[in-house]
Amino acid sequence: MIRSHVLICGGTGCTSSGSLKIQDEFVRCLEANGLTEEVKIVQTGCFGLCALGPVVIIHPEGTFYSRVEPTDVEEIVTEHLLKGRVVERLVYADTGEEAKEIANVSLNDTAFYKTQQRVVLRNCGVIDPEDINEYIAMDGYAALGKVLTEMTPEEVIQVVTDSGLRGRGGGGFPTGRKWALTAPNKAPQKYVVCNADEGDPGAFMDRSVLEGDPHCIIEAMAIAGYAIGATKGYVYVRAEYPIAVRRLQLAIDQAKELGLLGKDIFGSGFDFDLEIRLGAGAFVCGEETALMTSIEGNRGEPRPRPPYPAVKGLYNSPTVENNVETFANIPQIILKGADWFASMGTEKSKGTKVFALGGKIEHTGLVEIPMGTTVRDIVYEIGGGIPGGKKFKAAQTGGPSGGCIPARLIDTPVDYDNLTAIGCMMGSGGLIVMDEDTCMVDMAKFFLEFTVDESCGKCTPCRIGTKRLLEMLDQIVSGNGTLELIDEMEKLCYYIKDNALCGLGQTAPNPVLSTLNFFRDEYIAHVVDKKCPAGVCKSLTSYKIVADKCKGCTACARVCPVGAISGKVKEAHVIDTTKCIKCGACMEKCKFGAIVKE
Repeated sequence: MIRSHVLICGGTGCTSSGSLKIQDEFVRCLEANGLTEEVKIVQTGCFGLCALGPVVIIHPEGTFYSRVEPTDVEEIVTEHLLKGRVVERLVYADTGEEAKEIANVSLNDTAFYKTQQRVVLRNCGVIDPEDINEYIAMDGYAALGKVLTEMTPEEVIQVVTDSGLRGRGGGGFPTGRKWALTAPNKAPQKYVVCNADEGDPGAFMDRSVLEGDPHCIIEAMAIAGYAIGATKGYVYVRAEYPIAVRRLQLAIDQAKELGLLGKDIFGSGFDFDLEIRLGAGAFVCGEETALMTSIEGNRGEPRPRPPYPAVKGLYNSPTVENNVETFANIPQIILKGADWFASMGTEKSKGTKVFALGGKIEHTGLVEIPMGTTVRDIVYEIGGGIPGGKKFKAAQTGGPSGGCIPARLIDTPVDYDNLTAIGCMMGSGGLIVMDEDTCMVDMAKFFLEFTVDESCGKCTPCRIGTKRLLEMLDQIVSGNGTLELIDEMEKLCYYIKDNALCGLGQTAPNPVLSTLNFFRDEYIAHVVDKKCPAGVCKSLTSYKIVADKCKGCTACARVCPVGAISGKVKEAHVIDTTKCIKCGACMEKCKFGAIVKE
């Protein structure tokens, strides 16, 4: 009889940190201690706290162990699983000493989790994603059974419409309306497409859902197929997600084996089949028409709209396309009702939103919060604040297509309308936190470099315009910019937005425009003072040794790769700025804070 379950994160983050070795060590130790009949090991999806991986959770106590090493496993087995004593040194500290003493340390007790509301991520880190029976035990496929046996397609669309669910891929278009526009269009074949081509730097929400709960996407796509009259679906997922691809294919095979995909599902007469299509990592293929063009076997380039996919999409047939997170909400909306979903969030932005927290933040990972949660709560209450006591400077939302939220707007509620009002966008859900050491001009340049590389080249405003924009930024960060150049750059941004063919080009200037709006003083400092206030742009930065602080230990001189530092032992050293390559190695090595950036 099973008395304990050992849940080990099998998501990409923890896997890369060695969770599979930990799992192997648990198998060995359980066998050595004769516990294989009493303790079950379950490899789950992502728990969310990626910065603390590898993560192990033991039930029924709910004890949460973080940063577990293979050498720790034997102690966990002998102390916790054999003797019932929690290994306190491995317990996540945020849960507090009292929780440790009663050995009831649950993820839900942590500051990271207690303000979250998990709808999309409800099964991630809870079930074995490779076992369809565990998904079924969590009401899996009950929503599909309900719509096929109790509801008409029109009723399904109405429920989704009433819920207020909007597309989570970035555009925020009402999901029910998209389905309603597609359903009436007659065609021999209609399609449902899931966009899992998650290309934003720092975004990993869709990947984690596919790795941790692949069946919910299959179920939702079948529901969408029934609602619009489609019998075929495609999941377009990037090939760089091997764990997600493998688990999704396994889930499809399991669903077919149980008759949950294929012919006459639930004896309703409804047929629906599903295939995976692998993307090669082109960011532009996250745009729906480029994605469909790629599925068709052509180069992934966007098509002019109209006609919209609802009329003429994949293979020139009516098509519904939603992203992973949007689909993941559908089964719960069907089971719990439109009013339940609409009770979360704000008036115009219903439900929850999953964010991938990254950058200068203590708790890197996945969070799911009700729409309308403030940036402050996300960064400080859930994310644990900025490392090293640094000041919050800005948060970038929407990746290369989005904009920054400055510190003075940290109490902005995060929803579609509030972000749009300040020149940002929700995007797919990447949220990059920046501290006082971040150069906002350099940050804008980073995202623009990405979009220049990812432009498909089909339209001139994007292909040439973004390249010219990047050249202007290069001039500014190298100290060759002018105030007139800043004005020209701003005009070019608006030209690209107004004339580019697809969403990639239209939103490419957003990081530049957003930083110009909130941090224009930094641009001016770069071109007028020839200084980078954050000390990031090498051409505008120099290193200096403060004589009063220098102890003459020679550590800086010994580490300098070009011999730019000179001085006698126990005497103040100096840096030859003509030789210095500004690598920063000396500043990192100095123990006395004697080296500063200027």
